[in-house]
Amino acid sequence: MNVQQLRVFRQAAACRTMTDAAESLGLSQPTVSFHLRKLEEALGVDLLRRRSGRIVLTDAGEELLPYARKISSLFEEAQQLMRDYKESGRGKLRIGASYTPATYFLPAYLAEFQQRFPRTIPLLTVKQAGDALGLLRGCEIDVAVVSLPERVESDLHIVKLADDDLKLVVPPFHPLASKAVVELDDLSGEAFLVHEPGSTSRELSEQWAMENGLRWNVRMELGAIETIKESVKHGMGIGILPWRSVMKEAAEGTLAMRDLPGKVRLRTISLAYRKEDELVPQASQFISFIRTKLGV
Repeated sequence: MNVQQLRVFRQAAACRTMTDAAESLGLSQPTVSFHLRKLEEALGVDLLRRRSGRIVLTDAGEELLPYARKISSLFEEAQQLMRDYKESGRGKLRIGASYTPATYFLPAYLAEFQQRFPRTIPLLTVKQAGDALGLLRGCEIDVAVVSLPERVESDLHIVKLADDDLKLVVPPFHPLASKAVVELDDLSGEAFLVHEPGSTSRELSEQWAMENGLRWNVRMELGAIETIKESVKHGMGIGILPWRSVMKEAAEGTLAMRDLPGKVRLRTISLAYRKEDELVPQASQFISFIRTKLGV
């Protein structure tokens, strides 16, 4: 017994003639008869009889008919669901993101993406950039949107989406807030509030200090951008943060943002996905969408 046989049986019972059943199924009459005969052989009972050219169900056929309808309907529903996944982008899109893109960059694009592809459900996992790329390599997510320094990831496609430069951030009452341009000498002896180890911001901050010969005083390591901002506001130290994360406070005057002095390595928000991998439809749609929106 298989689903095709049950579908033919259901249709034959509804049409009541072999000719009508064959026409409605788009099959030949001998094919319909073949499926019905095989179904009866598989079950070991007679399901129907022909009387004056019409189909009459036996008692066993009448008992089987509700099950044939349910099974056929469920099968057709499952087929349609899979077509939706394949053709309409239905399904889950697993995105990994580091903290800055997840908070200050992605939300507007995800909102528009969901409007265009309402059948897709984004699942956003927020990790440090290195951890997010690890999830991507392990096939635990479909794409990653992370802040990265300029470097090559040989096993991944890396598409630069937007700049994400780090800036010096001080409270508005700090002496450096009155300077339009901050020099390296101005930072001697300043207490820094820095990201915890493992983040791209911490990696680039340390490279910046080392390459510019700055022996900085780390007063505190903090895990969240918002915590660093609030601590800077209260005069606990100065910070190095992505400019996107401080735009609002800089406009309101609750924080002052200045360029880092000296040699500064570039940092970008980038889209990453695996090379030599057949992408799920939702991931392909997202990659195409974000690249088109940003012209990259």
